[in-house]
Amino acid sequence: MVAFVPAAAIAARTASPSSTCRSRGSVASTFAAGSSPALLSAPVSAPAPAAVAGLTMAAKREGVPLNLFRPKTPYNATVLYNGTLVGKDAPGETMHIVMNHDGNVPYLEGQSIGVMAPGVDAKGKPHKVRLYSIASTRHGDFGDGKTVSLSVKRLVYEDEEGKEVKGVCSNFLCDLQPGDKVAITGPVGTAMLMPEDPNATIIMLATGTGIAPFRTYMRRAFTENNPDFKFNGKMWLFLGVPTSSTLLYRTEFEDMMERHPDQLRCDWAISREQTDANGNKMYLQTRMKEYAQELYELVTGPAKAYIFLCGLKGMTAGIDEMFGELFEKDGLNWNEYRKAMKKEGRYEAEVY
Repeated sequence: MVAFVPAAAIAARTASPSSTCRSRGSVASTFAAGSSPALLSAPVSAPAPAAVAGLTMAAKREGVPLNLFRPKTPYNATVLYNGTLVGKDAPGETMHIVMNHDGNVPYLEGQSIGVMAPGVDAKGKPHKVRLYSIASTRHGDFGDGKTVSLSVKRLVYEDEEGKEVKGVCSNFLCDLQPGDKVAITGPVGTAMLMPEDPNATIIMLATGTGIAPFRTYMRRAFTENNPDFKFNGKMWLFLGVPTSSTLLYRTEFEDMMERHPDQLRCDWAISREQTDANGNKMYLQTRMKEYAQELYELVTGPAKAYIFLCGLKGMTAGIDEMFGELFEKDGLNWNEYRKAMKKEGRYEAEVY
């Protein structure tokens, strides 16, 4: 198997904590939106471990690792890389963080891990665990099954009194330096697991950092050379962001499309820069409407497409409205059809 790894991350992995790689600001991101990635081939001689001795594995799908580490007994991962994913003019900061777990935290595409920020809250209690969708395949960004990656946006906002408030966990993660330790729990989640069917048609709907699980799907399907899995199906990604500078992993995805034009489609919805034919802002559901009939046929036709949503909850209403109108024309009920899809494992939404 060959994994594609950013040069800056290679340097961060091989350097000691006291080296110049500790300075997060000194590492030019190879993941930045619209940039040309510096990719290195890293041959891998062994696959990721399937389990950890002494820990339980349980789930509907056989072999899914769940809750191997809990808040009282977390795993202390080590940061290898922390670089920006967005341009300088982006509204907010989003980071790609790679952490080493030495193969002790196995996970699958579509799962999440918990992060425990150090310190206590205003009541003197430990901070609650925050869940983050994993942004790397089971083999990690290095392909050796020893790392896990996250896409994290720094949360900063003003309260009702106009005072700046910083999200505890997101700011903790975004400020990490190579060599720092992070207490992680999990992995958790079975709903968003990448379908095992190598011939599946998968429609992926994401906003912002909701792209994380779909990056894992696409990397497993189109970047890795796994001896036990070859994807022959099709994937279609719709990604909604405010500006071009916030198109996370854009260069990586465009490279995949160039190499697999018959299997992968990606459509961007850039709300502050694009409009539809009527001058309305281009949100994710707006972009989808341009392909409404095609999407309808993929969902109801022989392809029996899967639909996965991840990101802001606000996108669901527009998506339901679009499908609702299409189904109504054929005398069908989208809400009932969606429920049936969910029972079949063909529809899942992880929104916030």
